[in-house]
Amino acid sequence: MAAPSSGMMRAVQYDRYGGGAQGLKHVEVPVPSPKKGEVLIRMEATSINVVDWKFQKGVGRPVMPRKFPFVSGFDLAGEVVALGRGVTSFKPGDKVIAINFPNGGGLAEYAVASASLTALRPPEVSAAEGACLPVAAVTALRSLETAGVSLDPHGSGRRKNVLVTAASGGVGHFAVQLARMGGHNVTATCGARNLGLVKSLGADEALDYATPEGAVLRSPSGRRYDAVVHCAKTGFPWSVFEQVLAAGGTVVDITPGFASVATALVQRLTFSKKRLVPLIVSPKKEEMELLVGMVKQGKLKTVIDSRYPLSRAQEGWAKSMSGHATGKVVVEMGGAD
Repeated sequence: MAAPSSGMMRAVQYDRYGGGAQGLKHVEVPVPSPKKGEVLIRMEATSINVVDWKFQKGVGRPVMPRKFPFVSGFDLAGEVVALGRGVTSFKPGDKVIAINFPNGGGLAEYAVASASLTALRPPEVSAAEGACLPVAAVTALRSLETAGVSLDPHGSGRRKNVLVTAASGGVGHFAVQLARMGGHNVTATCGARNLGLVKSLGADEALDYATPEGAVLRSPSGRRYDAVVHCAKTGFPWSVFEQVLAAGGTVVDITPGFASVATALVQRLTFSKKRLVPLIVSPKKEEMELLVGMVKQGKLKTVIDSRYPLSRAQEGWAKSMSGHATGKVVVEMGGAD
């Protein structure tokens, strides 16, 4: 399907910092044109990530967004309809997923992405499933790799004790599955209502974060953690992690703030064996292809909390901001109003 002859499309954007879901506006804007090395995608789905509304709050100010008004949505899933100059790896009609960070554009009927950050999506993987992978699943994958957790169950590395905080969230539910896939012992924290879910995804132990044990991340079996994928938006003092880490253990913080960066710097200067690593991820095409393959084979499950049509994108935005989404929040361009 080609871009509309009118050259216009529906999109959802914000034009200033702050405002939350109420700050999003439905507009008609020109369909973007793919530049050299880019593809134009007719959007089928995008997912809302923490980084979407954190940028709206001003966390990246004054660098992000680069300019107002801004169409958010960094995860793209849809169909290629046009190619920029020099693109030979795709053709119109290809179903794909892509990431367009930091330019966004996913909350619209059409979006552009670099061909080098676009991956084919097989028919076994729905657009909604595919839209959940570029930011969240890649972050989970990279976090485990950064902490030294192998995903190869037949590899030479030893079986490790892995903790995933906020394990029922967008990144956390992928991290639990990937760690389990690698044959490791997985402890997960989440709210009481999701304890069964994280166990079904592969957690050996599940902690309710509201309990005394959950508040201090204490393993029910007394294990100490070799690796922690810290997905919770609320931070823990380093002293809490330090008490439950094994010698040489690593905490990977996927939403690092100033305190995380400062702690990591001090640890480097003092040659600490226990480490906190602030993680900033730039997904790669190869990682997206690997994860799409896992979903196709049924090895990796995408948990979708809720789906909204583009006309109700504000509701999805608010659900993500609430911190109570189980898995991912998806906006579908062809969804029923």
